[in-house]
Amino acid sequence: MALALVAVAANLRVAITSVPPLLDTISADLGLSHAAAGALTTLPVLCMGLFAPVASRIAHRLGAVAAVLAAAAAILAGTASRFAGGNVVVLYAGTFLAGVGIALAGTLLPRLVKTFFPPARAGLVTGLYMFAMMFGAALSSAVSVPLADRLGSWQASLGSWSVLALVGVLAWAPFTHRANPHHTRGEEGPGRLPWGHPTAWLVAGYLALQSWSFYSAVTWLAPTYVELGWTRTSAGYLAAVFSGSQIVSGLMGPVLSDRVADMRRLLLPAALLGIVGTLGIHLAPLASPWLWALVTGLGQGAAFSLALVLLVRYARTPEASGRLTGMAFLVSYSIASVGPLAMGLVRDVTGGLSPVWLILAVIGAVQALVVLRLRPDLDRVD
Repeated sequence: MALALVAVAANLRVAITSVPPLLDTISADLGLSHAAAGALTTLPVLCMGLFAPVASRIAHRLGAVAAVLAAAAAILAGTASRFAGGNVVVLYAGTFLAGVGIALAGTLLPRLVKTFFPPARAGLVTGLYMFAMMFGAALSSAVSVPLADRLGSWQASLGSWSVLALVGVLAWAPFTHRANPHHTRGEEGPGRLPWGHPTAWLVAGYLALQSWSFYSAVTWLAPTYVELGWTRTSAGYLAAVFSGSQIVSGLMGPVLSDRVADMRRLLLPAALLGIVGTLGIHLAPLASPWLWALVTGLGQGAAFSLALVLLVRYARTPEASGRLTGMAFLVSYSIASVGPLAMGLVRDVTGGLSPVWLILAVIGAVQALVVLRLRPDLDRVD
């Protein structure tokens, strides 16, 4: 089960992170504005918000394990369609389809962790699939430009990641056949999202702030340094450092959470790392660019992976975890999807990307304030 989780999770960011190093090329080739180009990362994030609540209903009908297989197949189809990405309609439609798949799988994986693994191992398993997710993100950031050069087009580069999606489908399919639907289909029905629960709103608010910062950073880090005179390849490697550092913190955060009762002891340092990194890019981008990317990535990786632990820890049952995840993702990703687009508008209005990083530092400070309210004795969602 853990290996199957890893194979699927490796695809949950690739459709997004493979785009930014090629963003200027795509914009020039298709005649897109910076805001329209930013929508290529905004659209999957919006799907992750809008379709997260649907995941519980699909899981109730099909079983959560079978629903994840359908999600992995959607990611495969959406990614493969990018081979024909020279057509704007196909490019955005494929991105939308991949986003739906990411939404369904990303919402259901925390529920499956709570279903199949004991509480003492929830952090470790969460860390493992977070590791896979960030490894896929780092790899796609690093090699998207070299792949485009080798294969002859950005369309072939983006479409080639369908191979990784195919691996996810093939790894998950046998487990889907063996899984007992009784263990993955809630007898009580999909249930309502916990709109009236204060803890659910705190978790959703925290995840919204973190996701806005993450998806804005992953979209505009490489273009920031291309704007400063770097080659696309070098900027792609910098984006890979940003994503790669999340592999370390994304694994360590959940593992440490198994030994920590008060999550604020881990969440607050993660928020502070993000603030330091984004301020560094704003104030002195060329002084230590690799350090800023590393620090920002460490903060973002820990912050997101710990948010996944919150979705398990603040729920009483697997079904409650699914509903909490659905609500948190609907709220947070719907808000965060505006981030890359809004930051693109900032660039269009100001003529540069430096102000973007100051805005992200301020958002990080608000995130730290929300962390202070995430006490261990908060009422669980049931």
